[in-house]
This record gives sequence, structure tokens and C-alpha cells, in this order.
Amino acid sequence: MPEYGYFLSCEEHGPAALVDQARMAEQAGFQALWISDHYHPWHDAQGQSPFVWSVIGALSEAVSLPIETAVTCPTVRTHPAVIAQAAATSAVMTEGRFRLGVGTGEALNEHILGDAWPAAHVRMEMLEEAIQVIRRLFTGEEVNHHGTHYTVENARLYTIPDEPVPIDISGFGPAATSLAARVGDGYITMMPDESMVEQYRKGGGGAKLVSGGTKVCYGSDKDEAVRTVRELWFNEQLPGEMGQVLPSPKHYEQLKPLVTEDMVRENRVCGDNPEEHARALKEFADAGFDRVYVNQIGPDQKGFFDFYRTKVLPQLA
Repeated sequence: MPEYGYFLSCEEHGPAALVDQARMAEQAGFQALWISDHYHPWHDAQGQSPFVWSVIGALSEAVSLPIETAVTCPTVRTHPAVIAQAAATSAVMTEGRFRLGVGTGEALNEHILGDAWPAAHVRMEMLEEAIQVIRRLFTGEEVNHHGTHYTVENARLYTIPDEPVPIDISGFGPAATSLAARVGDGYITMMPDESMVEQYRKGGGGAKLVSGGTKVCYGSDKDEAVRTVRELWFNEQLPGEMGQVLPSPKHYEQLKPLVTEDMVRENRVCGDNPEEHARALKEFADAGFDRVYVNQIGPDQKGFFDFYRTKVLPQLA
């Protein structure tokens, strides 16, 4: 039986709203929190992008739920030595309830300092080396590292948790899933794909934590919910590698006409049918996931939490 968590969207909400949502999530019966880590929203209609580490500090005081970034890219925009300090402090503030979710990132967030956006296989190499650096720093010992992609000299974290922060790796294809199985403390993916879970577990992941997530739009008017999803999250329906290589929100906006309302209806749960919502989460349970996170698209957050507290989560218990 998986645990069910709530996915906080930094692309769509400001810091105060995210903290309020976390409180409502805990009161509704959700068991954990994910929070996205972005420099930009995907496009301007989403409209927000607070600094995730500041929000995590506020969450540590507001709720008692486990918290994980989904996901942080510790390779280009922010050096892994800095991510290690941020994650260690977050773990101390949450009394060990923090996990660091990492991935290879998107040009949208990572190219902002003028760095070239590497090819996919290079990004994978960078991620693996970054994880090595972060883990060494979690020991509290002085670290000197001269690697292919990163240099660290005389670095030591003085504020560290009693146990090293678990590092979960995001993967949407065989190569990233293989990396997660080989070096991760857990695996993150956004589709209820049993074959990926099986690859992870057989490839070395074993019984380690497997987490997945999905987005929905609760609302009494299903057509309106579909329009809300298309307006705010059409980017999720774009094909291929566009989500990794487009450099700015305006480029995503130019592609909005490619996504129709029918595509949204086919790929996202919209409306107020509790069975449909429960079925979408059960797909992850059936595929072997240990934690399943759900995000409400749009402004009706209170309605969503009331709906899940009374109609959906009881079906999953």
C-alpha cells in the first residue's frame, strides 16, 4: 500500500500560498510533500517561481510531513557543493524528514548564467559526479575534488543531519533509470510505468523507495477544469525533448496551439468524479510505487483538499 503525498507547484504559486497548501495537505490526510525547484515557470500564465530552499525553511516550521524536492538539478545553475549545503540544512530543520530529489534538468532553468546546455549523455555524467560530491560533503569531512566537471577545494559542511540526506534520482527513460538503480537511494518518475519500476528494482534499486506523481484538476465543471489545465499546464503535453531544450517561457507559449482540449481530456483527470481521481492514483500503486504524489492545477486548492479528504483518500486507505 503506497503512501499518498501532495505535490507543491512553485511554478504556479507564491511562497505563502505553498505553505498554506502544505498545511491543508497535512490536515486532509496526505502523508508527504514534494516541491518543485525552478528558476522560471514553464510559461508566463503559471506566473511564479519562488526560491525553493526558502520555502522549505518555512515548510519545516509549518508542517510535520516529509519533504522532498522534485526535482533539483545540481549540475549547471547551482554547483553541487551549494546544493549539498542547502539539502543538509533542510534535513536539520526538518529533523531528518527531507529527501533530495535530483535530475538532469531543463535548459529553461539551467542556462540562465550563459552556460552551454550540454547533450543528454553529458548531463547524465555531470549528475553522477555531482551526486558523488554531495555525498562526500554530507559526511561533514573536508572535501577536495578535482573531477571531469567539478572542482571542490577545502569544502566542509558544519551543519549536517545525524544521517546523510537520501538522494533520489529522477528518470524517464532506460539510461536515467539505470543510473538511479546504480547510485540512487530511490527512484522518481512521473508515469505509472511498471516496466520502469521493474528495471529500477532489478538493476540494483531493490526495495529502495520508488515515487511517482501526477497532476489533476478538481472542479465541479469538467469542461472548465479542462480549460484550466490547457491554460496552465499545456506544456506537459508537448512531445519529444522540447521540455529539456527550450530555453525560455516564451518558447513554450509559442507552442501552446499544438495542445488541444481533447489532448487534455485524454491525458489528465479533470472534474469531480472521485472514482476517476482514485483510479489515476491506483495505477501507480498497481505499478509498484511506494509513494504517489498528486498536484491540483488551478486556484481551487481548498475545494481540492476537501474533495480528497472526504471522497478520494478514503478509497485509497
